[in-house]
Amino acid sequence: MASVRQVQVTFDCAEPERVARFWCEVLGYVVPPPPQGHASWGDYERTLPAEQQGAWLACVDPSGVGPRLYFQRVPEGKVVKNRVHLDVRVGVGLVGEERLAVLEAECARLVALGAVRERLLAADGDNESCIVMRDVEGNEFCLD
Repeated sequence: MASVRQVQVTFDCAEPERVARFWCEVLGYVVPPPPQGHASWGDYERTLPAEQQGAWLACVDPSGVGPRLYFQRVPEGKVVKNRVHLDVRVGVGLVGEERLAVLEAECARLVALGAVRERLLAADGDNESCIVMRDVEGNEFCLD
């Protein structure tokens, strides 16, 4: 029997707070409260050495169902396609024009948040349509 109780998805990025807040908006997640004894994350970070300030931020599903997302600053930039990506599932159970309308509406909302639309993958005999996008630091994800 596996002992895994939770899964966390970790993003390497240049600006953890910017990327975390983007994904909070996309998914309806929230930044958890700061550590006990600190009124805000800013107050907490001021207690850290300068090189650790802004080095990470997490966001969580307020319902407790989805995985925690963790964003950590790394020195190198993104250079190739992600090996793992998120599928933002907004069209579950929908097909054809109804599905496309929902995908396009969500795509417009995410572009307004800073995402970039890459391309529409049209439905074929095996898969329904989805839209390939990039987040605010260029990480690929799909609207599915």
